Amino acid sequence: MPLILGTRVDAVGLAEAAERILAWAREGGPRKVAAANVNMLVEARDDPSLAAALAGFDLVTPDGMPLVWQLRRLGHPRQERVYGPDLMLEVCARAAARGVPVGLFGGSPEALEGSRNALLRRFSGLRLVYAWSPPVRPARVEDPEVLEAIRASGARILFVALGCPKQERWVALNAPHLPLVLFAVGAAIDFLAGRVPQAPPWMQRIGLEWAFRLAADPKRLWRRYAYTNTRFLSELLLGRL
Repeated sequence: MPLILGTRVDAVGLAEAAERILAWAREGGPRKVAAANVNMLVEARDDPSLAAALAGFDLVTPDGMPLVWQLRRLGHPRQERVYGPDLMLEVCARAAARGVPVGLFGGSPEALEGSRNALLRRFSGLRLVYAWSPPVRPARVEDPEVLEAIRASGARILFVALGCPKQERWVALNAPHLPLVLFAVGAAIDFLAGRVPQAPPWMQRIGLEWAFRLAADPKRLWRRYAYTNTRFLSELLLGRL
């Protein structure tokens, strides 16, 4: 399987990824899904514990265009971007059509309510059976009552939005206790709720989404992008991807 910065990134398309997730949801059992971008891979390069957690995921899609370009260089010329928010919507569309119940975990209470309403408006018949905004705290194995509430809801897919890399750590820690698909979706809940603007499609296509997000929230993101983008570029130039 392809490795980028030492982390496995699957050469998979949007439709295939969605079908895998729906198939796993029907089968039962814990499954872990993430959408990888440059920031995640640099974080994993620097943190062996995060790299080890990601190594146990069942599916890691190429969320960022630099990863798509690298996969094409590695022998997958038709590789497309499998953007986390787009994959979430595709999964919800198929879940609504097939009666597969889903849940939301993460985001502020306002973002969670906004995204819940947006999904129910968009997908007629979607069984959105669980939604919870947890308190801000480090990733950990959840309290027994939280785990039981998720299981009792009947959700077969849980979209986890806690920010990278916290959400990937949360998924890795809690998957052994939850017999369902855990999908780390990043800012998708904020996008759905309209609380965070998305880059226009043309910026996404040419790999400049990071610049749009930086311009929208420079105080929070400038250090992250200054480091991760520079680090990724240096690894590319040194041939160490």
